[in-house]
Amino acid sequence: MFKHYLITRFNLKNPEWDVTKNNETLLTDEWMEDRMWLFENFCFPSVAAQTNKNFNWLLFFDTTTPEKYKKAIADLISNHANIKAFYINGMPEFYPSIQQFISEDSQGIPFLITSRIDNDDCIHKNFINEVQHKFKSQDYEAVDIIKGYSLQVKPRFILGKKEHIFNPFISLIEKNEEPKTVWFNDHTLWKKETRITQITNKRLWMSIIHEKNKVNEFDGYDNVKWTNINKDFIVSEKINTLIERELIPHKNWLFLSLKNRLYVKLVLLSKKVKKALGIYKIK
Repeated sequence: MFKHYLITRFNLKNPEWDVTKNNETLLTDEWMEDRMWLFENFCFPSVAAQTNKNFNWLLFFDTTTPEKYKKAIADLISNHANIKAFYINGMPEFYPSIQQFISEDSQGIPFLITSRIDNDDCIHKNFINEVQHKFKSQDYEAVDIIKGYSLQVKPRFILGKKEHIFNPFISLIEKNEEPKTVWFNDHTLWKKETRITQITNKRLWMSIIHEKNKVNEFDGYDNVKWTNINKDFIVSEKINTLIERELIPHKNWLFLSLKNRLYVKLVLLSKKVKKALGIYKIK
């Protein structure tokens, strides 16, 4: 009935994105080492642990990726038949490569689901399953999971709740007739789409905040115990132990928590109101 693809860009060269939020150069060996650490300890284990295995994960790397990282990726995915690595020539080839592979791989399949995840983030073990539960043979409908968590890992571990509308974990259900896929738009531009449904009753993603984010800052809130959610968000064993040991108690960042809660709720409300009033330009 459908094929489901989870799609991640990794280190694709992009002339419009060349520094981190700290003005450090991107795609250096140092950047790649740090990103591989995040991928191996957060993103990869969470996807590999999905309860529903009926999906393919497409990973896109730049052709200039050093051999040691190519080998590390090959070793990492070797026992996972549903994970595929592609090496392409930068961002200009990203979207065409997605379309080409999916077009060839999904021939005869009437519907597609495409989802996105950044290489430094983490998803709930039932993420894929919950997205697929929204499938009702729609011609075209985006699925936006509003609730998740924010975990800062550097310079110290802080964990909180987070709500984010039109976020980087969005999915698209569509007929397999010249499909656009979820990467047709940047995730922020889905605010312009009227054909969208939301999942608001479960926290299904975790945004990982670190020193080399391009934009994101930690804006989690409330007292969240790692031991209450670590069976649902699967990370590496060493990171699980590290978080249990190093997580900053909520009482130590209470003021920041209150400030973040107000900020997150106001931003969410503002976007919902703008959407309801039709302020965002419709496609």
